[in-house]
Formats: sequence, structure tokens, C-alpha cells
Amino acid sequence: MTGSDASPSFRLAYVPGVTPSKWVRIWKERFPLIPLELVSVPSGEAPGLLLEGGADAGFVRLPVGREELSAIPLYTETSVVVIPKDHLLAAAEEVSAEDLAEDIVLHPLDDPLGWERPPGLPAFERPETTEDAVALVAAGIGLLVVPQSLARLHHRKDLTYRTMTDVPESRIALSWPEEKTTERVEDFIGIVRGRTVNSSRGRTPTPPQPKQEKRPAAGARRGAGTGKPSSRNPRGGAGGKGTKSTGGAKGAKRGKPRGR
Repeated sequence: MTGSDASPSFRLAYVPGVTPSKWVRIWKERFPLIPLELVSVPSGEAPGLLLEGGADAGFVRLPVGREELSAIPLYTETSVVVIPKDHLLAAAEEVSAEDLAEDIVLHPLDDPLGWERPPGLPAFERPETTEDAVALVAAGIGLLVVPQSLARLHHRKDLTYRTMTDVPESRIALSWPEEKTTERVEDFIGIVRGRTVNSSRGRTPTPPQPKQEKRPAAGARRGAGTGKPSSRNPRGGAGGKGTKSTGGAKGAKRGKPRGR
């Protein structure tokens, strides 16, 4: 692993539906002198972009289908069906694949769920993109099954969505070229995995601070409350210079007068 040939900035790719703002914020806090550049890329083009050096790492949808790429699975997204608000299925809380049997279900070319054929009736043509498919749903041509994040990304006022059961789900992962695991890639992996800034794998850990000796309380310095006089007090108790006293002799003279 070496960072000598790394770019002056860290380039992070992300596919539609992924929101990397949390990790970007932490990066800027820890490495303010290393700019982080975001690169938006379609899901199907993300693996090629990473292998060609278009980004140092990226949030992708599994599977990446490339042995040269390393990947750390992060989370799994819920699949939903996008429908018009006046559709009969809008009254349901969850929808199964069987519920779509009589509906046309669109299958865009950039479909992220990876199934060969969605449930329901096939459309005459496959839309080019998920965004195009959402527009067709709004036009009343069919329905669309996508990860929930994409339904939110392409939200329209005339559409809604319902959770799907017994259908594929999409998994999000952090991926990068295995042969280009630079120090900066390791730093970002640490952020995604929740490592602290003082982690042993971090680049700039904070050195341990020396323990400070406890100072004695003010009363203890003066010998207060110990029952022992301080050596600084010249008129302290036994053992000090003030132990010799003439008070006893003078006291005898001030006693009762002798009788005449």
C-alpha cells in the first residue's frame, strides 16, 4: 500500500440513490487539506469508472461483477413499487409480486435489482433509464419496482410507492480497485467503518497525553486537619521552636497575694 502516487484530492463516486454527505462531512473534518471530489455515475457504469481510475473509491450497487474490485457491503435497501396515487394498490400497506400480475411492470435498462424479468406483464419496450420509467408510470403506462432510495430520488406529486415483499433487494457497498488500496482509500474505509480519529490505522492519530500529578489541597499544604503542626509555624505545638513558653511563671505571680 502506498500513497505516493495518489491524486492531490480524493475522488469518491456514488450511484443514484446513495447520499454520501455523512461520510463527506467526516472526511472534511479529519482531512481539511485534502479536497474530496464527488463523482456521480450511473449504477451500471460504476465498476468501469473505478477500474479506469475515474475515482479512488465509490458507493456502488452489488454485485460489481469484477474480480479486480474489492467491496465492503454496507446496507440493504427495501424495494418498493411506484404507482399513481389513484391506483388500487395505493390503499395497501404492502404489495406482493402476485398483486402485480395484471399490471404492466416496467423494466428499465439500468434496473438495479438484477432480476431477469419483473413480475406482472412486460411492456412493449424497456425504458432507457429509471427516470424515464418513472415518467411512464406518471403517464399511466405501467408500474415500476425499484429500491426505495430511487423512488424518493424521482419523487413526483402525482405518484406514491408501497413496500414490496418477496422481490429482490439492492445492496449498497463501498468499492475500490484492489491494486490501488492507497492510504487515502484506507482512511475513507476507516470513516465508513466508524473508526475514530485515534485508531491505529488512522493517518494522524492524536498522541497520548502525559498524566498530570495531583496537587495536594490547600489545607493539606498548610498541615490543616492533620493534627500535626507545620514546620513553617514558629509557634506550633510540641517539637517546634515555640515550645518554650514563659506563660506559666508569669501566671504564678498573677495568682492570689500572699497573706501579711
